[in-house]
Amino acid sequence: MTHIPSEATLKSAPDWTYLLREFYEMYRFLPSGGSTVIRSHQRTVRAAISRLIRLNSQVILQPPATKPVTAHLRRSLDAGCRDRLAAAVQSLQVVVPLLSWQYGYEKVPRGLAANYAYAELCGPAGPVISEDLILGVVLFGPGCTYPAHAHKGITESYICLSGAVSENNQGVYAAGSLIFNPPEHLHRITVGDREPALLAYAWTGNKEDLADQKMVFTRRKS
Repeated sequence: MTHIPSEATLKSAPDWTYLLREFYEMYRFLPSGGSTVIRSHQRTVRAAISRLIRLNSQVILQPPATKPVTAHLRRSLDAGCRDRLAAAVQSLQVVVPLLSWQYGYEKVPRGLAANYAYAELCGPAGPVISEDLILGVVLFGPGCTYPAHAHKGITESYICLSGAVSENNQGVYAAGSLIFNPPEHLHRITVGDREPALLAYAWTGNKEDLADQKMVFTRRKS
């Protein structure tokens, strides 16, 4: 298991630096599909990662925690190590024992608690401390439906590391795909019933929104 000093920085915790570099490479080389908005978001993510490495950001680990869905994590990592983003998945695999998997909601919808969790890699709460960027991974179990939600003031992108998902029933995104959600964009994610899906994500926005983001599902109108 990776050992992290109690007062670590990226220079003394190189596995986290390697992981950040893999995120940088994904946001450098994955296509934008001709979208100037997506290309701008990719540049913003890369610039924020570069600052973290240049400024030797602190690394403060949260207590490791698992959730029921992490029983599918090995399958997702194995599949990702055989696909086009294998280098990123392998770097992620090194720090997996140190991750704190969370729900992010005060009340988790029925059925979702066994089929979903996320772990932050970088953000105001760490592990890599950042005020203007949140990076993380989210794991969906087979057959998961992640209810419609939006993020106030946050620009979000997902990169599929393994498995496949659909967003708003519009297209299927497999390993190597990037999904872009501008602020306040309502989106719902579904996963096939045979395999889990592991996605990386990036959130950009102003410091206040990133530090005070509330995770709320949109209720269906009766």
